[in-house]
Amino acid sequence: MTEIITWYGALIGLFIAIFLILRGINPVYSLFFGAIIGAFVGGANLIQTVSILISGTQSIMGTVIRVLAAGILAGVMMESGAAETIAQAVVKKLGEKKALLALALATGIITASGVFIPVAVLIVSPIALSVGNKMGISRLALLLALSGGGKAGNIISPNPNTIAAANGFNLSLSDVMIGGFIPAIFGLIATVVIASLIKNKGDKITEQEVLALKKDELEGKNNTPSLIKAIVAPVTAIILLMVSPIGNICHIDVLANLKIDALYVLPVAGMIGMFAMGQHRKIAMYTKSGIDKMTPTVLILVGAGAIAGLISASNLASQVINIIQSMGVSGYYLSPISGVLMAAATASTSTGVILATGTFGSTITNMGIPAISAAVMMHTGATVIDSLPQGNYFHVTGNSMNMSIKQRMKLIPYEALVGGTMTLIATLLYGFII
Repeated sequence: MTEIITWYGALIGLFIAIFLILRGINPVYSLFFGAIIGAFVGGANLIQTVSILISGTQSIMGTVIRVLAAGILAGVMMESGAAETIAQAVVKKLGEKKALLALALATGIITASGVFIPVAVLIVSPIALSVGNKMGISRLALLLALSGGGKAGNIISPNPNTIAAANGFNLSLSDVMIGGFIPAIFGLIATVVIASLIKNKGDKITEQEVLALKKDELEGKNNTPSLIKAIVAPVTAIILLMVSPIGNICHIDVLANLKIDALYVLPVAGMIGMFAMGQHRKIAMYTKSGIDKMTPTVLILVGAGAIAGLISASNLASQVINIIQSMGVSGYYLSPISGVLMAAATASTSTGVILATGTFGSTITNMGIPAISAAVMMHTGATVIDSLPQGNYFHVTGNSMNMSIKQRMKLIPYEALVGGTMTLIATLLYGFII
């Protein structure tokens, strides 16, 4: 879009949107209101403002339909009990002596399979409470294992944040998932090391908490699929997403040219998994659950598109480039910094990535930074301080481990260390090595 508003109008609009989100106003309305006010302040008239918003929201439709498609896989994994089966299998295989690693890995695998990170934590938390009580591990360390493992899995998952990072830089979903693999490994290691250091810090799990879980465990035990059936959906998704990258690596032109989009892969994987578990009669329930889970993210995407339209209609991008060049700071740092700031402002990895790509994506690529480098650095940056109290993740995860707000607040610095480790590794890898 042609530049029709001033840079400060775009900046004011962005700040207004973030301020309203921090004040507890619905994020979608906050983003739209910020975009409208920013357009007016920047010099746009009534007709131009509407055009800016429409252009911005149209630009994110590719991400929207892929996120909606991902809802089928997410619904199948959550509602069928497949995610719970995978978590139980990982913890049982590694044993209670490696409890923190098992919990982190279980949450990471579930999140990487397409389940939202708060839901993954909720699925594994009963196991964590039971294991923590037996092994004498503190509540703080247990939730760090779940949250840190989830963060690691989230940057290599077919979740909305990864889809937004891929589409924001015109990449395939598999490229971003593969690009985040090494940072995710380091994030998992950091999680286990830090959790081990604080395993005696804070209060422990009581026997009463564990007893309260036993009734629910007995009721649900017969409703979960076997491990072989449970992994069909995520394994199918990974295989289909990796067809083209494997073709490129092995120089097999047929496979390299077979670029199967996530729009096809994720629903197909979910359906195959559903049939493998013999749950095809529940297709209506699973798809409804999936669409319900994705709807809030889609709405935020639309709001973020309005802000993206505001930014693209201004000269803010060129101003940012001028400032960075005058300070002598490498443009590579803009990617992780923008991810950190936007996720901190919205207390959400997904929303943070959506806003960061829409606001700074074109600026970063115009500076000559490779798209995959920018995407991975921004994506990992969004995991640093995305669990602040203004977001639902803070409260959902705290409640899952029966923590007070004060107790949950103490975990934020440790979560930031995990996210910071992944961001540092991504920045070193894509900013200096590759």
